[in-house]
Formats: sequence, structure tokens, C-alpha cells
Amino acid sequence: MPTTRRRRNAATAVVEEQAAELDEEQGQEEDHAQSQEQPRQVARLRFREPLSWTVGKAIPVGELLTRLEKLFKELKEYEQDFVERDTLTSVANDLAHPKLLDHRDKGVRAYTACCLVEIFRLCAPDAPFDEKQLQGIFTLIAKFVLPALADPSDPYNTQHSHVLDSLVKVKSIVLLVDIAASNSLILHIFTSCFDVLSGSSKASSGEEIGKNVEFHMTALLETLIDEAQILPDQVVEIVLAQFLRADPRVLQGSGGKGKKSGPIDSRQSTLFMKQAPPAYNMAMNICNSQPEKMGRYITQYFSSVIMNVSGAGSGFLSSGSRSKAKAKDNEETDSEETSGPSEANLKELQKAHRLARELWRATPDVLQNIVPQIEAELAAENEDIRLLATETMGDMVAGIGAAGPPSPPVLDPAAYPSQSLQISRGLTEYNFLTTPNSPHAFNTVYPTPYQTFLGRRNDKSSRIRAAWTTTIGRIILTSAGNVGLDDTDESNLLHYLATMLVDGDEKVRLSAIEAIDLFSFQDFVLKLGKAGGVAESGSILCNLSERMKDPKHVIRTEAMTLLGKIWGIAAGAIAEGNERVRELFAPIPSRILDTLYINDSAINSLVDNVLFDSLFPLQYPPLKTKQTNGAPQKSRSQVNGDSQPDRQQDESFNADKIRVERMLLLVRDLEPRAKKVFFAFQGRQIGNARVMDAFLKKCEDYNGGVMEKNEADIKKQLKSLIDWNAKTLPDSAKAVEDLQKFAKMHDRRSYALIRFCTALESDYRKVQKAIKELTKRIEESLGSGASVLDTIKHLVWRASIIFYNISHVPAIVDFARTDEKGLSGTAHEVLKDISTQNPGIFKTHVKELCEGLIQQAPSAKQSNDPSAVDTLKACAGFARKFPQEIPNDRKFLQSMVNFALYSSPPQAAKYAVSVLMSGPKREMHAKDLAAQCTKDFQYGSSHFVAQLATLSQLMLLAPVDLENDIDAIIDIAINRVLLTHQPNSDICSEHDWHVHPDPHLQARTWALKILVNRLRGLPPATTDIGDVAAPVYKLLTTLVSNDGELSKTEESPKPHRIALRLQAAQLLLKLSVHSKHLDRLLTPSSFNTLATVAQDPTEKVRDGFIRSLMKHLGVGSASKLPSRFYVPIFLLAFEPSEQLKSSAQTWLRARTAALQRARDTTMETVSARLLSCLAWHPDFENEGDEILGSVPYLLFYLTSVASADNLPLIFHVAQRVKTVQDGISEDADTVGREQANERLYIVSELAQAVIRRFAEEKGWSLQAWPGKLNLPADIFARMSGHERAQEVATKQYLAEEIRERLEGVVRVWVRGKKRKAEGKERREQKKKAKIETEKGERKARVVKTPQKRKRVESEDVAPSSERRRSGRTKGSMSYVEQEDSEDERDMERWNQSDEQEEDNEDDGAEKGSSGEDQEMEGEDEDSGNEETEVPDVEPETKRTSRSKTKVNAKRSMANGVAEGRNGKKAAAKKGHTPIPISSDKESDTELSDPPESEQEV
Repeated sequence: MPTTRRRRNAATAVVEEQAAELDEEQGQEEDHAQSQEQPRQVARLRFREPLSWTVGKAIPVGELLTRLEKLFKELKEYEQDFVERDTLTSVANDLAHPKLLDHRDKGVRAYTACCLVEIFRLCAPDAPFDEKQLQGIFTLIAKFVLPALADPSDPYNTQHSHVLDSLVKVKSIVLLVDIAASNSLILHIFTSCFDVLSGSSKASSGEEIGKNVEFHMTALLETLIDEAQILPDQVVEIVLAQFLRADPRVLQGSGGKGKKSGPIDSRQSTLFMKQAPPAYNMAMNICNSQPEKMGRYITQYFSSVIMNVSGAGSGFLSSGSRSKAKAKDNEETDSEETSGPSEANLKELQKAHRLARELWRATPDVLQNIVPQIEAELAAENEDIRLLATETMGDMVAGIGAAGPPSPPVLDPAAYPSQSLQISRGLTEYNFLTTPNSPHAFNTVYPTPYQTFLGRRNDKSSRIRAAWTTTIGRIILTSAGNVGLDDTDESNLLHYLATMLVDGDEKVRLSAIEAIDLFSFQDFVLKLGKAGGVAESGSILCNLSERMKDPKHVIRTEAMTLLGKIWGIAAGAIAEGNERVRELFAPIPSRILDTLYINDSAINSLVDNVLFDSLFPLQYPPLKTKQTNGAPQKSRSQVNGDSQPDRQQDESFNADKIRVERMLLLVRDLEPRAKKVFFAFQGRQIGNARVMDAFLKKCEDYNGGVMEKNEADIKKQLKSLIDWNAKTLPDSAKAVEDLQKFAKMHDRRSYALIRFCTALESDYRKVQKAIKELTKRIEESLGSGASVLDTIKHLVWRASIIFYNISHVPAIVDFARTDEKGLSGTAHEVLKDISTQNPGIFKTHVKELCEGLIQQAPSAKQSNDPSAVDTLKACAGFARKFPQEIPNDRKFLQSMVNFALYSSPPQAAKYAVSVLMSGPKREMHAKDLAAQCTKDFQYGSSHFVAQLATLSQLMLLAPVDLENDIDAIIDIAINRVLLTHQPNSDICSEHDWHVHPDPHLQARTWALKILVNRLRGLPPATTDIGDVAAPVYKLLTTLVSNDGELSKTEESPKPHRIALRLQAAQLLLKLSVHSKHLDRLLTPSSFNTLATVAQDPTEKVRDGFIRSLMKHLGVGSASKLPSRFYVPIFLLAFEPSEQLKSSAQTWLRARTAALQRARDTTMETVSARLLSCLAWHPDFENEGDEILGSVPYLLFYLTSVASADNLPLIFHVAQRVKTVQDGISEDADTVGREQANERLYIVSELAQAVIRRFAEEKGWSLQAWPGKLNLPADIFARMSGHERAQEVATKQYLAEEIRERLEGVVRVWVRGKKRKAEGKERREQKKKAKIETEKGERKARVVKTPQKRKRVESEDVAPSSERRRSGRTKGSMSYVEQEDSEDERDMERWNQSDEQEEDNEDDGAEKGSSGEDQEMEGEDEDSGNEETEVPDVEPETKRTSRSKTKVNAKRSMANGVAEGRNGKKAAAKKGHTPIPISSDKESDTELSDPPESEQEV
């Protein structure tokens, strides 16, 4: 038959190539003696046996096999062009007969194929077959020979391999291209080849398919692709399918053409492939060998898929037509086309995009025309298509194929040693399918599509932004498929990811957190850490920490859980001194504990989970292995892959010390606010344990619902306990149900286990095992006990002795002594808190503490370690509660005496005296110490300050024993210390007097305490207490009024005056707390002077005084200050310290809420005292604009206390003040009294006017108060008569002009800060719009939201090519943080002040009752008002000192007047505020305390 030029050229090339090789071989074999080559003879075929037969005379199979084998061997011996082709014609025709081609015996077919390929070789380039014969031959090869290669154990495998080898070497496969019906055969060959390589890899004998088969099949298919003019579509699909078939998960869910529908081979189903499967390699090599041709076919495949989807109404739109559509329709909408792609089309499109991911990893050159199509999809109108394109291109950049990303690492915060100490990510098995691999840098090869992809961060659809965020995280994680990112690209991607964490849509924020969760700890440090740590604003870690206050619970949970795990792992590296890790992650616990200030029960429970699962895991460190049947069991951390070589056999392993180290690391890096939370958490545990014990007792009385007596009372008490516990949990109703189920379960063993957890004597191991067993018992007892378990678990955690456990005390003491890893200071701080919160913890370790004190005891020539102060404090706290447990041996008592006489700092002497006074020989020690301290006392001696501290504590704890020495002690305090001239050298500075006071200042401070403690130590029945206390009060009030100066002739150093004024003010508070008799000695005039300390020019004085007030007024105080001491806190209206002011206002709101729940109107009625104080304020002026200076105080009070419910009562109080006269000026002359009354009435009318304006601004109704009210008799007096009362009532003391101007003043206060922020935003927007107009850019549209909010324009407007029709901008990528609770849910408690110098000065003192305001007549009626939302607003001006009040008030009021006169219309309009990214607003509550006893519940 005639041959085509293509076939002839291919065959001729093969002949020439083989001839050249033959010549070379023959040249080497020629005899050098032969001078001339003899021409070779052409052979003739010797085979003459018949291969065909007639019907009924078939050749036996055995005979036929022998003949075919003989023919094959003879043909194999011949070389091309050296055999007569005519002699082959007959045999060729016989071989091509259907009787042989379709023979039922596979051996016959195998040898027939071998002979045929030899005929092809010998007759090249003109095969002696017609088209029909060629079709039969290649059908034999495609259907029988090639599939048979799948079984290497086949007896004819050699013959099959020979056929394949010959087809490749001779390239006789090209003959197939010229057949008319070649497409079906080509498809069959491709199918057979890929089925062989992707089928069973092993035969029954276990022999694997040889690599030569893969190599030859690849070459065979490459030849077919090269020679074929057009490949069938099914062939292209078969080749492409191999890239998806590499992943068995995809293969199981997809059934395409040309694929087997049978079961997947076990090797392919392995998810941890070390290398690519043979079929995958063959497809990859085919595409790489023919990139242009295969690229065209693959592009056609993608185009056909896209066109099918587009034809279904996908809404594809070119950028040009899209721009026209935008120009036509300015009112853009987010709705999609009415018709979208069908589910089947969308699945096909998803399959094509999975394929594109894998092709980028394997053969990127074929995607040159496909990437632009994916880029076009990024701008499609249909959201599903846009989403798919975004995911695909992101994974391509990250080098992630069809099998998806690698599995996320396991972050185990309970592992020991910590995962942070591992150098790499750990030994992970290589997985060909999921290991990211990008052959090129995508952003370099395709820069424009890459930029288009980055533009999807501004997409209108939150789904697409969420998917984009996920892919960005993968790109950063994989370093762009392990190619690497340059600094600029990496910085940009980190910034984008950080921005997505504050996106306005919850799905985007959640996707960002989930993307970050894929990182290993090393990736957090090396990659995400480049953007900054948790403390660096705007960084990924910082924004992630802000998500812990997210409005959505799922986001809060994910963010807090992830951050907890990060710190739990980082703790190991931080402990080893890794400063980089500490810088990045140390603030995480502070951010977590800060969320408790929100006072949301869901957040509180979440913090519990994170605290005991990640920050301080209950199972940390993992327990030692146990021997079971002679074989050691692996601990959990070993199972997770942590290397712990011989840790269990290491006797030096100390689990308690390891645990304490982690706790100290946690406390050391806590910020002050968070540290207060942590210590309050420990203090709350004691109360929670009492409540839990009461609950268990009632459960026992309840007896599972079977009670013999007092059934009603028991049920009522149990219900009240259940309700109290339930309100501390997120779902109160569910918690009530769970606790009722627990009570009905009546498992006494569970009761015992919970008591183990709360008992002080339980060591950590016992608590740990009890919680574990309790969990198991509840799970076994209740079929649906998951909810019950979660409820009980949180309550048990809060009541258990976990942090301050007796097992931890020795390790804490050891860290305090040795300063190992720099944790000594933190250990002392923890010991100090234990001594304050729960000194009973020291019960089993008191001997160790005492022995340590004996070793550290000072002497006259040797000083003690300053760290001994904390140990002494712990010992003193323990001695107060358990005096019988303190050693009484002579050695220990002598060491305490030495501390009392020679210690430094002097606080050590104070605590040493407390220990001695708790012993049986207190009288003897008191007299001996007093004698030694007073005898030959010399000011300025080496230990004189310690002696003064000892005398001070003796005056408090042993006043009766010092009766004979009191005069000498008072003489020392006054004449030898307080009235002694202080040198101007060797004194502390004005900036650190509160941190490093000099000895002279310390001496004067302790001298004041001596005088005060004498009063506090007097028996309650002392009759002449007024005579004894009068000089002391005069001294203290003089210090307060004279700015800390006592001397009339000489001026003391300024640091001393500052410190002594604060000290005097705080001591006056202590005296008022101690006894109501002493409180009466503080006259109203002196009280007004004391109140001005809240406005002292020195911030530390103001801060210390206010915090002392809040400490003694708080719920936690056993003896509280009288209610009049709320007044000084309301003088913070001009406070320049935002932290102090906001903290005080938060506390005031919390107290107001707590008192309102108790139906106590103290905060409302105290306004009468505030008005009196303002009338007597030294800066008050009753003329002109000076009157407005008092308005900020009134507004500060209203914003802190007032609500829609209690405002009528406050207004009634202001009215009642005008019905009385001033009682403070009764001793003054007539003119003085009249002036005082006039000031009082002006303030009363001013208050009434301010309250009216305030109510108008808030939209509250001001109704008449129906109850009765009596004013304090100590500051007010009755009117002289009815005529005088009528005269005052009818007279208007406040000028009308002032009343009119109050409107603007109040508006400035209520709205000023908000309007100021809006004005700044508006100016920035106008400036930005002007710049954009000048540049000719289009202004970005704003997103309209249902809320009344200000429109915000994006600062980073995306190009039009990157934007969707909604016009979404970055301005909408912000949102409102969760509003913190405005109502206190539980009893609040003000924690102790940061300044610890006065802690425990009340040790051993007798408790006294607080003073009560005297009433003129009748009783106040309780108010059941509840707090409503009050805005946290502040004035625009801040007060820096009392002397500047007038100037600041004028300035502030002037702004308000201008607003009231000229800006009424503008002010009446309510502007829309921009949505803040985060809110710093704290809850108006403090940390809630459990009740002190069951009765309180």
C-alpha cells in the first residue's frame, strides 16, 4: 500500500539510524587484513510452513505456537534492508488474518503480535498491509498486548514487552495515524497504557511492573501525540484525569470518561505517597514533552468547560462591558444574575480548577493560556465562579495541588518538653500529594493575574474575601510553594492577613483565624512574627488577640483557643530565655485575662477552658509512664511526637517544680490589669469553694429527691444555690437543668471527689485524679451527660485548689530563694498573695518557711535579704489564722526579735512583730521590744526606722502591754521624728519617693502610723477617746491642709511634703474605717479639706488617695467607710489621667449597679453631700461665668450614677437642698452664714438646671419623686422659720443668663467627645476627596448600612479592575466590637491598691463599724432602680491642679456657650459615627466575688 510522506520519513529515519549503528559495529569486526569490503547478500525468508487453515482443518494450538515461535526467531535475526521483502508478503498476509489476530489463545496472539512488529521493522517504511489489516493489527495490540503488560507474571510477558519495545524503537506506531478509524484505536491505546500503570502494581506472584514498561509506554504515547494531527477529546481527558487520579479521595468522588469504575488500588489510596504514581509520571512527561501541543488541547478543554458554564447563564462579563454596565447603572446591587450555572456544570468547573492546581505543580508550561482565563473568572459576575477562581489561583501560588494543603500541625500546650524547643516542625512523613511545590514563582511568571488575585481582598462578597484570606494564609505558610517570597511581597501579604482579621464580616474574620491555625509554632515565630508581636498594634498577632472580644462567640472561641495554645507552647522557650519568643507571645495571657473585664459569662467560661487547657493545663507535665505487663506505656506527649529521652527514669524530674515554673512565667509577664485579675481569680476560689460545699450539702439533704423532713426548705435552699451558680455560666437555663440532674443523680462518690478538689490539704496529684475520676463518673452515669459535665467542670475548676496548691509551695519558696531563671521577684509576689488570700496553704510547709527565716535573720552587724519581707508576710498571715501552728522554739522567736530590731526594709519588722504577737508569750515580747526600741533611741541611727516600725505595730497589736511606755513612744514619734528638722541632702527625688523613699521620709511615715495605731489599738469601750484622738486629728488635718508641711518656720523637702500629705489622708481614712466614734471626729470642714486631696497637683497622690477610697468603700471590706467618702471621687471631673479617671468611673458605675440591686439609694442621696462640698470648694465662685466651673463635677456625677430610673430621685435631692440651710457655717457670724447659704442655694439651682438639660439630652423623662427624703444633719440645718423658707423658695439665685448657657455646656459634655471624633473624620474625608479629585480618580462608593452611621471612605481604594459592582471599600472592613456589659452581674469587689506599703496594717486590729449619716427626721425609702446604659463621656479640658480649675472651667464652658448660642441647629443633628475597629470600653463592673457564706446566697 502507498505510504504517506510523514510515515515514510519516520520509517526512513529509523532505517538510517539503525544502518549507521550496524555499520559501526561491522567496522569494528572487520579484519584489518581485508582491504576492500565485500557486499552483504540479501537473505530470503526460509520459513515455509502454513499459518492459515481452512474451515474444519484448524492447526492445533501447540503446533501453531511452535510455528509462530519459529517464524519470530527467524524474523528477529534479519536486519532491515537485508531481507527480500517479497518473501515476507505471504507470511505478512497470513499473520494479518483475523484467524490469528482474533485467536482465542493468548500465546498465539502474543507471538502473532511479535511477528507483526518484526514485519513492520523489516519492511519499514512501507508496511505490507492494507488499512483493514493495520486496523486489525493495532486492535490486537491495543486490546490484548498492552493490557497484558499489567501482569508481569504472565507467561507471555516477554513477548508483550517485545511488542511494546519494537513499537517504540521502530516508531511503527505512526502507522496507526493513517488509518481512517484511528481515533478509537488511539483512545484505546491511551486507555490501556494508563490502566496498566494506574492499575494493580503487583501480580499474584508479587512481581512489580518494570520501569521499562513505564518508559516505553510514555515514549509510545508521546510519539502518537506528536504524529497525530488532532487528538480525540477523550484522549486529552484521559491524560488530564491522571493528575486527579493521583488523589484517591478525588477519584472516589469523580467518575469521568475513560476512567475505570472499579475499586481503587490500595497503593493509590495511601495518603502518604513517597513519590508520584507511574500513571501520574507518564501524564506529566507527556505534557512536558509536548507543552505547546498539549497546552492547546488543555486550553480547549478548559474553554469548553467554561463555555458550558457560561452558556448556562453564569454571568461572565468582560471588563469593558462591565464598565459600561457600571456607567449605565449607578445604583449598583449585590444580586447576581437571575440564572447561574447548574450544579452539574459547577461540579465540572470545580474539577477543571482542581486539575489546574495540579498541572501547575507538575507541568506549568501547559497553563500559559489557562491562567488568563482564570484571571478573567476573577472578574466574573457569578459569585460561585469568582470564588472558585480565587481559591484556584491562591492554591497555585501556594503550590497546593488537587489533594489540598498539608495536614495542620498538632499544637499541644501540655507537651513536655515543649514543642517550642524543637528545631524544626518535627518528623513528619513526606507526602507527595500534599507537600506544597511550585516549580516557578507565580507572581514572577504571571504578574498581572497575581495582582488581580490580590485585588480580591476588596471583593464585595464576604465568601470570596473569606476564601481569599484562606489562600493568603496558605501562601505565607508554604512560602509560595517553597519558592520563597521577597521581603516586599511577604510584608504585603502579612499586612493583608492582619487586615482580614478586622474585616466587617464574621466569615472573613473566622477564615483568617482558621488560616493562622494551620501554622506550626516555628512558623508563628519565623513568618507571622515578622509583622510584630501581640503588643505591636496592627500586627497579625495583635489583631488576633483583639478577636477575643469579637461580637461572635465562635470567633472569640477560635481566637482565644489558638492564642492559648500558642502561649502554652511558647512557655518552654520563654523559660529557656528566648527573648524573641517572649517579645512576641508574652502578652497573650494578659490579653486573655483582660477579657474578664467585659464580665460576660460566655467569655468567662471560655477563659476557664483556655486557662486550664492551654495556659496551665491540668495534665501538665504529662505523668510518668506506668509499667503494664512488663511494657512501659507511652505518655500522651510521647504519642504526640515529643521527644522525652529517659525523662521518666530521671530522678531529677520534678513535676511540681515544672508546673510552678510555668505559673511564675505566666504571672511574671502579666500586665497590671491582668495581674489583678489573676490574683482576684485566686481570691475568688475561696468563696467559690464555700458555695460549692454548701451546694454539696444541700444535694446530700436533697437525697436524690427523697426527703423525710423539711422538704420545702431544702428544695428552696438548693434552688437558690443552683440559681446563683447558674448565673455565672453562659446558658443559665441549661445550667439550672444540668445542676438539677446532678443533684438527682445523688452520687456520693462525686461529692467526695469535688470536696477533694476544694480541700486545702489536697495536693495537686490528688486534685488532678479527682477531676479525672469525676469526669469519668458523670460520663458513665448520664447518657447525655456532656452538658452536665461541662457545667460541673467549670464550677469545679473555679473552686479547686489548682494554682495555690500545697504541692507548689516548696517550689515557689525555692524560686524565691534562688532566683532561678529570674523568677524570684514573681515568686515573692505570689507568696505575698497567698499569705493574703489563703494563708492556710502554708500549713504543711510552715516549718520550711520558718527555717528559711531563721537562716535569713539579721543582726546588729548583718542585714537581711530584702526578699525575706514576703516570706515574713506569708508567715504573719498564717500566724493570724493558725497561731498554734507557728513554732515556739527559742531559735525561731529570737530570729523574729532580730527582724523586729534590725531588719531592712522596715516592713519586715512589722510582720515579725505580728508573728510574735500571735504567740503565747506576746506580753513578754511586747514589753521587751518596746524597751529596746525606746531605750537610747537616736534619730538617724543604723536601725532607727525598723525600731519605729516595730513600735507602730506594737501600738496596734499590744496597746495594753505598753501602758507604761506610751508616753515615751509618743515623745519619740512627735518630738524626735516629726518635729525634727529634715536635712535637704540624701533625700529621695520628686519622681521616685513612692518607690525608693529615703530613711527620713520612712521615719516620719512610721511616726504618723504610731500615732494612728494608738487610736486604732484602743479598746472600743474607751471613754476618753475624743481627748486622745483630738491631737492626732489636728496633726493629720494640718498635714492635709498645709500640703504636707508641719513646721511653721522651716520648709520640708518637697518629696516629703507630697508623701506626708498622701499618708495623712490615707490614715484619716483608716481611722474612719476603724470606728464610727473616730469618724465623727473628722468634722465636715476637715472632710471638705480632705476631699481636695483628690485634686492634688501630684498624680501619685491623687491615684493613691482615690484607690484607698475605693478599696475601703468596696464590698470586700469588712468595715466600710461611711457613704460621705464617695464625694471625693466625684471631684475627678478635671482629672488629666485618663486611666485613673476611667477606672474610677467604672468603679462608680459598678457600685451604683450593686447598690441598686440591693435597693440601696446611697449613690443617689450622696449627691446632697456633693452639692455641699462644691459650695465649700476653694475654687467656687458665685459670680458670672465662674459659676459654670462647678458644672463638670455635676456632669461627672450624673454620667457615673444617673439612669432613667434614678434621675428623678437625684433631682429631688437637689431640690431638697434648697429647703435647708448650711450647717457647716453655724459657728460663723451672720454674714458668713448668709454667704454660705447663698453658695449652697446657687449650687442647688445649678444642679437642678443641669439635671434638666441632662435629661433632655438623654431623652429621659423627669418625673416627680414620690418618696420622702431626709438630708444629713451634720452638714445641713433647719430653716429658721417658715418666712425664711418661703423667701428662699421664691428667690432665684442662679442668673437667667447662666441657665440659658447651660444648654451648650451640657451638650459639650454629653456629645463633645463624639462630635470631636466625627469632625476629625469628616475633615480627613474632605481632604482625601480633594486629593482624589485633583488626581482625577473616581471616588469610592460607600456602603450603606441599616444603622445610622457615618459614611467612611476607603483609604486604599482598589482599582476599577479589582472591584465589584457593589463598590466595596476598605472603609467597610471595620466593625463594632462587642459592647462590654453595662450592668454588673455578680457582687463586685475592688481589688487592693497597687501600692502595697500599707497592706495588712489592720492585722490583728479590732473590727469597728462604719459611720452612718445622721438623719434629721424619718428614714430614707429604698429604691429599686436598675442601671441603664450610660455613655462614657469626658470633658474636653483636663484639670492639672486646683489652682487651674477656674481657667480650665472658663475654657471648657466657653466652648459650651459657643455651642449653645451659635450651634444649636448643627448640634441638633445627630451625626453618623464611623464604625470603630475595636472598642476600649470596659465593663462597668469589677470582677465578681462569690458570697462569703451560704447565707449570703
